[in-house]
Amino acid sequence: MNETANLNDLVQSRIGEFISSRESILAQVGSGLDPFASFSREFLSGGKRFRARFCYWGWQSVADSAAVGDSDGRASVSDVVSAASALEIFHAAALIHDDIIDNSDTRRGAPSAHRRFERLHRDGGWAGDAAEYGRAAATLLGDLLLGWSDELLDDALDGCSRPVARSARAEFNRMRTEVTAGQYLDILEERAWRSQDDSSQLSRAQQVLIYKSAKYSIESPLALGGLLAGATPAQLSSLRAFGLPLGVAFQLRDDLLGVFGDAAVTGKPSGDDLREGKRTVLIARTRASIPAPARNILDELLGDPDLNDSQIASLQATIRESGAVDDVEAMIDSNVARAIAALDAAPLSATATGQLRELADAVTRRTY
Repeated sequence: MNETANLNDLVQSRIGEFISSRESILAQVGSGLDPFASFSREFLSGGKRFRARFCYWGWQSVADSAAVGDSDGRASVSDVVSAASALEIFHAAALIHDDIIDNSDTRRGAPSAHRRFERLHRDGGWAGDAAEYGRAAATLLGDLLLGWSDELLDDALDGCSRPVARSARAEFNRMRTEVTAGQYLDILEERAWRSQDDSSQLSRAQQVLIYKSAKYSIESPLALGGLLAGATPAQLSSLRAFGLPLGVAFQLRDDLLGVFGDAAVTGKPSGDDLREGKRTVLIARTRASIPAPARNILDELLGDPDLNDSQIASLQATIRESGAVDDVEAMIDSNVARAIAALDAAPLSATATGQLRELADAVTRRTY
């Protein structure tokens, strides 16, 4: 396989084929369901495909290693492409639900799903509240994509032996539970932080980071790929030891972009995390480093959806001057170093670990 470009093409093709196969079912149900297929195609077109890439290289790192024995019952390249595609569909579902929860207007520079459905309602002059319709319809689209991700994973597991299929399915199931629980902890922290002890704010933010993003973005895709190749306990341990700290670094970078990212590059308004009131590690480090009067102002402004550009700039300056940005950059570097060190002497393919090192740089040095 010609690495990234070819993998992305294969994943895109597999997703397109799958949506087409389900589109015929939707057409039998009713013509009003056309947006489900068209919006799904748009949301699943392009993107960085990090989860798919980690799944593939997790598989390759085991399949091509000297430690691998008989390949009977292990996933083929085609199976892995299906599993990687299932991860991408799951990710799309999670983003749709996340945008509803955060009341986000855009995703990747285009209207979010609930805003698209809202526009359909307005353009059609339909009865009732357009925003309410948009949220309800997008919730159902996200639910549908969750189901579709499960179906596509089943396709991937059909050609595997029972032990391989069961271990891969268990990993996928755990990932779904963890990310949903992490999402709840995120919204809980946004609303219940005043009732919590300030001394635990950093540990709470780290817990949200790990379960809402770090595990499902990198560790679980890697582990899923490795399990599809029949990973030994030592190989799986190495993949997790690489994946978790890298997932932490990945999300820390995302937190910085959520506050300081260029809207023209990220596709979301600059400072969007400030308007949404995200209680991230970056915010926890800021609050711990500034005097009480400045902390009170930050707490008063954080989470106000009507923050203007001047207020956003003021909050950004407070965060920078607190030293929190430098702290988070240092945390990113430390976690990347831990991840790379986990690959040294790991019982994995040398070619694949080389690709994983390149991916580690790509996910933590990105600008979007």
